[in-house]
Amino acid sequence: MNKQFEFDIADLAKPLTFPVEAYLSKEYAQAESERLWPKVWQMAGRVEEIPEVGSYITYDILDQSFLIVRVAPDQIKAFYNVCPHRGRQLVNTTDTVNRACGKRQRFVCGFHGWTFDLEGKNVYVLDPQDWKGALNEERTALTPVKVDTWGGWIFINMDPDCVSLREFLEPAAKVLDPFEFEKMRFKWRQWVIYPANWKTSLEAFMEPYHVAGTHSQLLKYGDYYAYSKAYGIHGVSGFDVRDPALRTRASTSNTRAGGLGTDPRISTYELAHENYETVNHSTTTETLVNAAKRLVDELPEGTPPDEVIKHWLARAKADDAARGVIWPTITPEQMTEAGLAWHLFPNVSILQGVTFALCYRTRPYGDDPNKCIFEAYAIERYPEGKEPKTEWVYAEPTAEKWGPVLAQDFSNMAYVQRGMKSRGFRGPLPNPHQERKVTNFHRVLSRYMGAGALSLLK
Repeated sequence: MNKQFEFDIADLAKPLTFPVEAYLSKEYAQAESERLWPKVWQMAGRVEEIPEVGSYITYDILDQSFLIVRVAPDQIKAFYNVCPHRGRQLVNTTDTVNRACGKRQRFVCGFHGWTFDLEGKNVYVLDPQDWKGALNEERTALTPVKVDTWGGWIFINMDPDCVSLREFLEPAAKVLDPFEFEKMRFKWRQWVIYPANWKTSLEAFMEPYHVAGTHSQLLKYGDYYAYSKAYGIHGVSGFDVRDPALRTRASTSNTRAGGLGTDPRISTYELAHENYETVNHSTTTETLVNAAKRLVDELPEGTPPDEVIKHWLARAKADDAARGVIWPTITPEQMTEAGLAWHLFPNVSILQGVTFALCYRTRPYGDDPNKCIFEAYAIERYPEGKEPKTEWVYAEPTAEKWGPVLAQDFSNMAYVQRGMKSRGFRGPLPNPHQERKVTNFHRVLSRYMGAGALSLLK
């Protein structure tokens, strides 16, 4: 991790507050375009989106647009999406459709026909003699940006002097490496222009503290008490117990072992089925649900919860292996440390399982601090060549489009944005134990922005 962002972890255990400027101020949003976004590694896409030489995608952040191109079977490059002649975008993007994709061997400017190869080198200028020798390769080539990959994701960074992607992602990358996200593929992917700041929207998915108030239907499966912890500039949350003398982290990534039912065979299936059906088939897999459904037939009544979970996972692993999906090797200690869900600074949330993940990304929408581009997608392991064909789909924030649980989250986000404008609101009061990811996020953000620092409650 970048040494300039070393913090005293104990600070986050104290009650804190911070101003709402970061969510509401247009000046703050404009400052982000200079102090934050050009200085951080941004998750721009998935490697699977550019499978062949010549495949490309675009990525936009505010008024900056980028071309990400596979230039060789094992090499990806990224460039600013702009012709160096008169500034026309090479690939058209707009505020509402800010992603494009395709396959080309040349990028031709639609204004005057200047042409560039996959390496960004200019290979055609109309009437170059008119410049009387002033044109050179540097002036006519596309401007590159830093690009790297981790976990099957493509990241870009506008800062030519930035730390490496690996250094930026540590220590989160080391904890999450065993999940082998690079072997997962898109299951579905959706986006919407949403009426809330990008931070307001992202923070809705940073902690399980909201389950009791927002997703109360899940309380029959567990009490959902949570821990939240900073990992450098990133953060993780997971399940905990309220009694300090018994406090331990749950050993499974996103399911309370056996639930709260009297028969763990039944409650395990009910929770797996509920998650699958209500979170858009994203926080578990069909294999896990089907294996849980058989627990009543395969185990005798009275089987202890830990044995139920052990049997369930073993059968699901065997079922997946039979169809060509091999689970990664993750030790119990690694699973425990990985917890439930991660925030990767600045704008990504990952809720991971052994063979799947549900991911969120938020970005500013223009210069309006009250809007964002909200994206969610699921990735999963599939048998070789059996992954579904997907594309980005614009979807209004309804239960029909996103599933009941995500719709419940949407029901909060816009009203948080509105509520923070109230003269009666004194500033956020994040839970010192269960919402440290949020406070750590703002602590790191304030280092970049030089504003909005946290303050101790007294």
